[in-house]
Amino acid sequence: MKISKSTLGLAAEFAVASELGRRNIYAQPTLGLQKRTDLLIFGAENKLLKLEVKGKQGKDWPNCKGIYGDNVMLVFVDFAGKGEFERPDFYILTIQDWLDLVKEAIVKYSEKKITLDERNVPIWTTQINARGQPYRGIGISPGQIQKHKEQWNKIIELVGQIKPDNNR
Repeated sequence: MKISKSTLGLAAEFAVASELGRRNIYAQPTLGLQKRTDLLIFGAENKLLKLEVKGKQGKDWPNCKGIYGDNVMLVFVDFAGKGEFERPDFYILTIQDWLDLVKEAIVKYSEKKITLDERNVPIWTTQINARGQPYRGIGISPGQIQKHKEQWNKIIELVGQIKPDNNR
C-alpha cells in the first residue's frame, strides 16, 4: 500500500511512538512543520531524549541532514514493500552512529569533497544546486545502516524504561 507523501512522515513518527510504548517508554509527538525534533521521550528519572524520525517507502531516504546536540537520536523507518498490516523496519542511530556513517561517505566519495558543518550536515562542496549553493544532506540506503536495525536497546540505555503500573 502506498502512503501519501503528505502523511508518510507522520506515519513514521507514530510507528516509532507505538514501538516505544510497547517497550514502556513514553514518547510525545511534536507538531508543526518547522521543527528539529519529532518525538520527545520521557524516561525513568525524568530523562529526556529527542528523536528525529525519517520515513521512506522508496529505495532510500533522500537528503538526510542528520542530527546534532545533546540527547538526540535518529530513527529511520522503512515502509518499502510492506503491506497495510505489516510492521515497517526500524533503524536507530546515535549521533556517533550518524558521524561514522557520514565519515564513511566522505572517504568513499573523497573526490566530491564532502565536509560537515557545525550541525553535522554533510556539505558536497563540488555539487552546486540551482541556487548556486553546495548540496546539503546525504541519501541513506537500508544497506548502509543494516547494523542499526531494531537497535531499540540504544534508546532504552539512554532513558531507561518506566516500570509498568500493575494497578491498571
